[in-house]
Formats: sequence, structure tokens, C-alpha cells
Amino acid sequence: MISNQLAAALAQRNIHYGWVMVAVTFFTALVSAGTVGAPGVFIVPLQQEFGWSTAEISSALSIRFVLFGLMAPFAAALLNRYGLRNITLLAQLIVVSALLASLAMSQVWHLVLLWGVVIGLGTGMTALVLGATIATRWFVARRGLVVGILTASVATGQLVFLPLLASLTERLGWRTALALVCIALGVSATAVLLLMRDRPSDLGLRPFGDTGAEPIAAPPPVTTSILTAALGTLHDAVRVPVFWMLFATFFICGASTNGLVQVHLIPMCLDFGIPQVQAASLLAAMGMFDFVGTIVSGWLSDRYDNRWLLFWYYGLRGLSLLFLPFTDFSFYGLSLFAMFYGLDWIATVPPTVRLTAQRFGPERANLVFGWVFAGHQLGAGTAAFGAGLSRTLLQSYLPAFFMAGALCIIAALLALAISRQAKPAAA
Repeated sequence: MISNQLAAALAQRNIHYGWVMVAVTFFTALVSAGTVGAPGVFIVPLQQEFGWSTAEISSALSIRFVLFGLMAPFAAALLNRYGLRNITLLAQLIVVSALLASLAMSQVWHLVLLWGVVIGLGTGMTALVLGATIATRWFVARRGLVVGILTASVATGQLVFLPLLASLTERLGWRTALALVCIALGVSATAVLLLMRDRPSDLGLRPFGDTGAEPIAAPPPVTTSILTAALGTLHDAVRVPVFWMLFATFFICGASTNGLVQVHLIPMCLDFGIPQVQAASLLAAMGMFDFVGTIVSGWLSDRYDNRWLLFWYYGLRGLSLLFLPFTDFSFYGLSLFAMFYGLDWIATVPPTVRLTAQRFGPERANLVFGWVFAGHQLGAGTAAFGAGLSRTLLQSYLPAFFMAGALCIIAALLALAISRQAKPAAA
């Protein structure tokens, strides 16, 4: 296989194959981020073509966010049982099929089924747990940095895709922009097929940073059912108070990022007379700042108290959201918002993953984080629908942004309530 030949060539240059896994996963997550973020560009075109209300479109996106999150713990069990490459390829096939079918949709229930249910399930089969699994399975050293890099791919996806999708949508229509996403998914699937491997032992390697002399033998095949693995982990985790702290803070994280800003910032900017391409460029600028902020967060999470990192991340995010309505949506004001908000958009992920691994152990880290991430997407789904409802009933998105800012301040205080104890919880 190409991966064996590449691993041998890299070993001669003292480069661990784990970094190839990071590159492939980064590209896969980047394209997935473009898929998840694209509907924010399409809301207004869909309203213009089909006459659907913001609340109707937001309901489909809300379903997608919720399913994306609820799939996360089961995705971790699927990855553990059937392998990283197999599940990632299956997820991409499901997403591409739904996107291609949506090119012909004409009723709002088509949107709910395809963009809500099918894409929610497909993207949820990998979600952020794929990156967490790569980091914990392939790396002993630099684990926080790897989580930061892989999480930053979401920001890079916005940086690459959203301005391009907005420009294509404006010139050639949303269907042409969606076709581009399908092509990118095909390229990503090819990279996964050729290069992704399940474990270092598949290539006769130890994880990066593990100084043992002999390769670690692959663990015995997982025979536990998917439901048993996911629900059994939840049964154990809910008895540990730190799980609820992480779940609550990540719920607020989702409500203040994916569900609110990623979906509704562009249509809100249009309400204030800002063109769609310019609004998408604002999201791209946030993505650029978040790319830096999240990688730095991964570096910091390897070195400092992760609770205090979360305190500062949520606190600064809350202040930036509360500041947004007072920017007058001027170029200067929005630029300040993009910088401060963007720097910690997804910077919360590396410390959250590390706290999860510390409290629950590396073997169950991806399963427990899957449930924590479910909280993130429940928050995103709540905000996606709530902000759309606010726009429909109150003719304004601003109440939703004020609420999200206040919740972030609460999350900052909750982060400090997490105990310092680092001993893994009993399985």
C-alpha cells in the first residue's frame, strides 16, 4: 500500500507517520467544515428562490446540529470497532449523496430530510471525535498541539470555502457552489482511502513520543455492540460531576459558535446592508484568527491549567458577543469583533479534550468526549433555531447574540468550578 511505502520513506528522514495522519485528517475536517458552514451562505438564496422563512430553514439546520452532536459518542464506538478509514469513507459517501440529491430539492421537507437528517448523521459519524481519536491513538507527546491543529481545520475550512462559496452563489447560484463542495469531498475521500490507517501498529510503529523499543501490538478486536459501548460509557460518565461541567460549558460553546455565528452572522449582516460576499469574508477573517488561536490553545493546553484557559476563552468570547451590537456594523467595529471573537472561536476544544482524557483515561477519552460534544451540538441546534425564531418573530437577531454573550460569562465561571483532580475515573 502507498501508506507502507510512505511510512518507510518518512522513517528514513526521522519523520513519524502520525504527522501524515494529521495532514489527512486536517484536510478531511477542512472539507467537512466547508460542508457544515455552507448553509450560512445559502439561507438568503433559498429564501429568494423558494420563499421559505428563516425559521423554516433554521429548523433544518437545527436538526442537523443536534444529530451531528448526538452521533458523536456512537461515532467514537464506530471508529473503535470498524476502523478510522472505513467509517470516514462511509461518512463522506453519505454526505455527498445527500448534497447531490439536494440539488433537485423543491419542498421544505426535502431540506429538512437532506440537510437536516442525512447530512447531520453523515457529518456526525466523524465529527470532532475523529481528531480526538487520532490525537490519543497516534500521539503521546504533542497531543494538545495535535488537537489544536485538527480543530483549527474548521477555521481553515471557513477561510477557504465561505468567501468562494459566497462568490459562486452570487454569480452562478447556490447549486454551482454546492457542486464544488461535492468535488472537494471526492478529493478528500481519495486521500483517506490511500493514506489513512487505523493505528501505529498497522505500520509497525509506536505512537509519536512513545520511546519504547518494540511496536505496540494492536488491541484485540472490539466485540462490544455500538449501543453498549456508547451508552455504557454514558452510564459511567454521568456519575462523575466533572462530566456535567464539561457538558454544560460545551453546550454554551456550541450555542455561541456553530449554531449562532456560523449560521446567522451572514444573514444578520445583510439586515444591516452588508453584502453577502463581504459578510462571508468577515467569517473567513474569524477563521484566520481562530486558526492561530486554536493552534496556540493546543500548545498552551500542554503546559498550563486547562481550567483557567477555558475561563479566559469563554470570558473573552462572551464580551465580544456582547460588544457586537455596539459596533454599528462598521468596518472598524466588525474588524475588532472578528479579531477578538475569532481568536478563541474553537480554542476551547484542546483544553476540553485534555480535561476529558485526564478525568476518564485515554481508552475512553473519545467515547466520553463524544457525549460532551453532543452537548456542544445540542447547544448549537438550540441557538440555530432560537436565533432564526428571533429573526422571524422580533425582526432582529440581536437578542440571540446578547443571550449567547451572557451564557459565555456563565461558562467561564463553570470552568473554574472543575476540580483540579487529574486521576482518571473508574471504568
